[in-house]
Amino acid sequence: MRNGERRAPGELEAEVLGVLQDAAEPVSATDVQQRLGGSLAYTTVVTILSRLFEKGVATREKRGRSFAYSPVDDEPGLAARRMRKVLDAETDRSRVLARFVSNLSADDERLLRDLLHESGD
Repeated sequence: MRNGERRAPGELEAEVLGVLQDAAEPVSATDVQQRLGGSLAYTTVVTILSRLFEKGVATREKRGRSFAYSPVDDEPGLAARRMRKVLDAETDRSRVLARFVSNLSADDERLLRDLLHESGD
């Protein structure tokens, strides 16, 4: 909590994930705690890192008696994973994709067409 306010759902995970993405190498829970200003309890940081690992958005490697964590992807890659997860949960992929594309702005539709054209080369 900050100044008596609760964080929005997912905000703490996003902050911890941001630390992982900004790090040049895998980081420990202690490193994450320090980079967030030291205001969070160590156990809270470990819990959040464990959740990120369980969700598949972070990897971990054994370092001594603890772990060092890394993100599995950058922010655009993680957003693409979330989009794919939503799509995979739907039974009628064609209709979902059609609805998605029909709701794109003209600029986004043009960008998507360009990307699809490039990937076909």
